[in-house]
Amino acid sequence: MGMSVTISVAAEQDAEQIFRLQYLCFQSEAALYGNYRIDPLVQSLDSVREEVAADCVFVARLGDEVVGSVRGRLTEDGAAAIGRLCVHPRLQGHGIGARLLKAAEAALSDERGATTFRLHTGHRSEGNLSLYRKVGYETVGTAKGTDGVPMIVLEKRAGAYAQTA
Repeated sequence: MGMSVTISVAAEQDAEQIFRLQYLCFQSEAALYGNYRIDPLVQSLDSVREEVAADCVFVARLGDEVVGSVRGRLTEDGAAAIGRLCVHPRLQGHGIGARLLKAAEAALSDERGATTFRLHTGHRSEGNLSLYRKVGYETVGTAKGTDGVPMIVLEKRAGAYAQTA
């Protein structure tokens, strides 16, 4: 019998695995845009450690291996910014990303008082857009990432959980 993937709050010692996983997962995004200087690929390990310590960070584990991660934090306007969602390529398409999002949303709402969740993804990232829309996010605008990639901004209200297949 195989192991199941568990979702939990990230610990300080998870930072290096999150860093490596993020680098692996965002290669496909970089290829999509022909830009290997996108923010997730140039983020430092120290910066990831700081986010794990300060932000709302969840990981998906398969045994001792971190196979997914997501981060969230409250912004000045009271919304929760969710980002850096990634799932190991060999495990994508099995609902792990949706589970990570739900865990982050619940913690940001219940523990930090967020009433709106906001995230962004590249305009060509159809897989990401499909997942976000499936779990209730709606497009609210566009932006340009600090790395120059055109982004689609999506939001949903806390408590607005879409039906999933």
